[in-house]
Amino acid sequence: MNVNQPASEPSFRESVDQMFNRAVGLMDLSPGLEEKIRVCNATYTVRFGVRLRGEIKTFTGYRSVHSEHMEPVKGGIRFSMEVNQDEVEALAALMTYKCALVEAPFGGSKGGLCIDPREYNAQEMELITRRFAYELIKRDLINPSQNVPAPDMGTGEREMAWIADQYKRMNTTDINGNACVTGKPLNSGGISGRVEATGRGVQYALREFFRDPQGLKKAGLTGTLEGKRVIVQGLGNVGYHAAKFLGEEDGSVIVGIIEHDGALYNAKGLDVEKVRAWISKHGGIAGYSDRHQVAEGNKVLEEPCDILIPAALEGVINLQNARKIQAPLIIEAANGPVTAGADEILRERGTVIIPDMYANAGGVTVSYFEWVKNLSHIRFGRMQRRQEESRHQLLINELERLSRDKELNWELSPNFKEKYLRGADELELVRSGLDDTMRIAYQSMARVWHERDEVEDLRTAAYLVAIEKVAASYQAKGL
Repeated sequence: MNVNQPASEPSFRESVDQMFNRAVGLMDLSPGLEEKIRVCNATYTVRFGVRLRGEIKTFTGYRSVHSEHMEPVKGGIRFSMEVNQDEVEALAALMTYKCALVEAPFGGSKGGLCIDPREYNAQEMELITRRFAYELIKRDLINPSQNVPAPDMGTGEREMAWIADQYKRMNTTDINGNACVTGKPLNSGGISGRVEATGRGVQYALREFFRDPQGLKKAGLTGTLEGKRVIVQGLGNVGYHAAKFLGEEDGSVIVGIIEHDGALYNAKGLDVEKVRAWISKHGGIAGYSDRHQVAEGNKVLEEPCDILIPAALEGVINLQNARKIQAPLIIEAANGPVTAGADEILRERGTVIIPDMYANAGGVTVSYFEWVKNLSHIRFGRMQRRQEESRHQLLINELERLSRDKELNWELSPNFKEKYLRGADELELVRSGLDDTMRIAYQSMARVWHERDEVEDLRTAAYLVAIEKVAASYQAKGL
């Protein structure tokens, strides 16, 4: 739970439980099956020592498995001082529902290590990460067929490469060793488009929402994403890519960027690339521009805009500020940025919230593609790309021949030939698969949202769709 929240605010785990209860109250599940889906199957706590700077330092880590209705189970590993068992179990539950919603064939899991990565250099972080991975691997809590982690808060490609290497050192004959973890660098078995995946998924989710006339009407919005004012909280990997794609490809205007040391606000729009470069160089936005600087960053959450994207911390929209939020549409790029109490206030006001379970599922979707790539031992597009180009070339040649023979003087549009003749590479195929996944998942939620009077919001609809899929899996197994 965010330390700044008032005492009356439910914890993140309590929020997930409340939202689960709201959904199952609208379902006809047996009490036994309902409880089976609700509870976390197992949580492992590991404590290990690493010799650093002349002394042994002890670290505490967790790996929680919520549901094994499908295996392997899937979920990120976060490095943060805020990591605790309750949070990890809540996030594991969210992963179960998220995977079910987007039809990724995984159960839900999550891991965390209680550490501040900024306190250690790269060599020390490698020692710590490898030792944590060792503790999990020897318990089969990292395994291509049982439990597949991914990056999360405080971790990235570097840590995933270390974990994969550690697994392969301990399992030298496992030909599928690379599939033990996703989010790896491209030259270590990763997949094109994984780094941008969650932010790209946010963009595709918004595009699909703006294709839904009923959803737009409920939010009081019209038109397309072009010109829509966007505020992004957190310009990390997810927030940066979401802001970049919405601004560059959809014509949205990024009017606010909130970071840990303040915020920037400009009604005419901010240059996302320049802000990102400044943060990378200086560690924050302080000093970027006095004209646009706002000292109390979270106050920018309350500025007028069309779309609010909380993309960093849990509980940033809570009982203290929910009534001041002006955005008609919130898309949860982070996990749990809107508390249960704030969610109720916002729903009563008619604010539409695109829930985290769906909105940030781009990461696990592309992780699924990476896992499949690792198991198949071939990059996507390698077999068919040139054959596609050859077939397209046949059509172009025939059209040009007809033009010559009939003296039509017909010419192809500029750049058409170049675009049409190029077969899809891995990045294009990954984006296509992600777009398709986000569209289908939104449509399944929206159908429930629009057709059932008792379902007032997208979050409840998402839980209903996901829990029904998990229940069907258990029932098929004979439970």
